[in-house]
Amino acid sequence: MEHSGSSTTKSLCRRGGGPYGPRVCRDRLHRRRSVIVRVSPAGERVSVVRVANEPAAISAAVAEAGPNPEVVIEATYGWYWMVDLLQAQGATVHLANPKALNWGDRRVKNDVVDAMDLADMLRLGRLPEAWIAPPAVRELRELVRYRAKLVQLRTGFKAQVHAVMAKEGVLPVVGEMFGPAGKTQLDAMPLGHSYTVRVESLRDLIEVYEREVVMPSARSTVICGTIAAIRRCRRSTASAPPSPPSWWPRSATSVGSPPRRICARGPG
Repeated sequence: MEHSGSSTTKSLCRRGGGPYGPRVCRDRLHRRRSVIVRVSPAGERVSVVRVANEPAAISAAVAEAGPNPEVVIEATYGWYWMVDLLQAQGATVHLANPKALNWGDRRVKNDVVDAMDLADMLRLGRLPEAWIAPPAVRELRELVRYRAKLVQLRTGFKAQVHAVMAKEGVLPVVGEMFGPAGKTQLDAMPLGHSYTVRVESLRDLIEVYEREVVMPSARSTVICGTIAAIRRCRRSTASAPPSPPSWWPRSATSVGSPPRRICARGPG
């Protein structure tokens, strides 16, 4: 929701997912356009505008709400660039937590209606908000999540090797089939031609993924060190470090989310 301090209107932007990310306000993958809805303080719709998912078009549309608007964006796929754009424009961005939103039993569900509901939630103080991570933390999250995905894919390849062995009635002689002893057994396994081709292909892929998994780990260590240095500098110049919002769940596990440590080991 965009709110102009000097005007009598509030606006809520609902963005359709585009090449850079999903929509502002709701998770329907409109790849090329955004729907921007402006509402009054009383909850009445002022205007509805559909624009292309381009920074210039979004900026021009939001600027119509006046200086320092309030904007609600749902924390779905690809919200980073939109939040950065709006904050640079002077907007106060509220990042809605999609898992905590209660849409009720509506018969009509579309972009405009969703945007109006989010505007009402913000207006009434019922909007469940998520933490907007700073760029450095987002970059760290990107590496940790990418590494987790690589480990997941690598695990799937290993499971396929075990499945092929089971089809041929070959039992593993060691617990770790992809260590030195296990690789010796894999090299000597008497499999049919098709099974051998598949196992060799899977082993090649596993070797590639083993190499790639190390890259995000090393890079995330560097980012962790940078973030830690920034935090130490801030603590030395402030009487107390900033506290997370009172509503922040203490069980949150996202990388970089307050109050958890950023430099925890990644999955895998």
